[in-house]
Amino acid sequence: MSKEMQLLKLLRGSFLQVRFIHAAPASNAAAAAAAEPQQQKPPKIKTVSIYRWNPDKPQQKPYMQDYKVDLSQCGPMVLDALIKIKNEMDPTLTFRRSCREGICGSCAMNIGGVNTLACISKIDTNLGKKAKIYPLPHMYVVKDLVPDMTNFYNQYKSIEPWLQRDDAVAAKGTKEVTQYLQSVDDRAKLDGLYECILCACCSTSCPSYWWNGDKYLGPAVLMQAYRWIIDSRDNTTAKRLDKLRDPFSVYRCHTIMNCTRTCPKSLNPGRAIAEIKKLLGGVASKPKPQLDPVALQK
Repeated sequence: MSKEMQLLKLLRGSFLQVRFIHAAPASNAAAAAAAEPQQQKPPKIKTVSIYRWNPDKPQQKPYMQDYKVDLSQCGPMVLDALIKIKNEMDPTLTFRRSCREGICGSCAMNIGGVNTLACISKIDTNLGKKAKIYPLPHMYVVKDLVPDMTNFYNQYKSIEPWLQRDDAVAAKGTKEVTQYLQSVDDRAKLDGLYECILCACCSTSCPSYWWNGDKYLGPAVLMQAYRWIIDSRDNTTAKRLDKLRDPFSVYRCHTIMNCTRTCPKSLNPGRAIAEIKKLLGGVASKPKPQLDPVALQK
């Protein structure tokens, strides 16, 4: 065997030996780590008290039921606790939820005395204090935390929440309009109005709506009414205002401002209602659009 071959064989053996020596401690460390028991987080037990009522048991009055939730094994939001309770403790618990991002408004409920969304409401980490959860107040209850929203949605439908125009061109259908133009400034007037998710937190926090909800439209619906009244592309303002000229639709609002304080989207329904009152009283008028929505389509 030549000297070159002997040298290669020697180097190869040295390399394998070094690799074996360096690999051994790593495997030993992995085995030691696997042998050690994993440390679990200490339990953080929080008592969650939830309003319960079952329509299938009409003889049983509504009651509060307590659940023990380990916050170390639960997400940070109230909706996380509700889902954990339903999945692991009591599948009969009933509530609405959908997006879990504060967008759909499905999980609106009264948490700790405040109307808000369960998905964006953090659990109070004070373990000595119960978390109390009720359905939205002063509404008929379908079951547990689910309120009957029928009247609320009917009121929303009554304001005709869609763009309307009564000009001759659009009425006769002689011209096909693909879009209605709007200036940047006119569009800015809709900010703080269109973001409403119709969760009803504001309406159900309003004492006037509690007592006159059959006639008074409430903060959420009135804010949406103003959203279409002030839209520069809509020219049926007079008709929309005439539908509100009665003693109850708007004027049951006494500017208590509970609606603005409780809105989970930080909107201001009270201001929108005040603007409607100004339009109804003739104190203000809708400004002319900066762009003619139809003329520029020719």
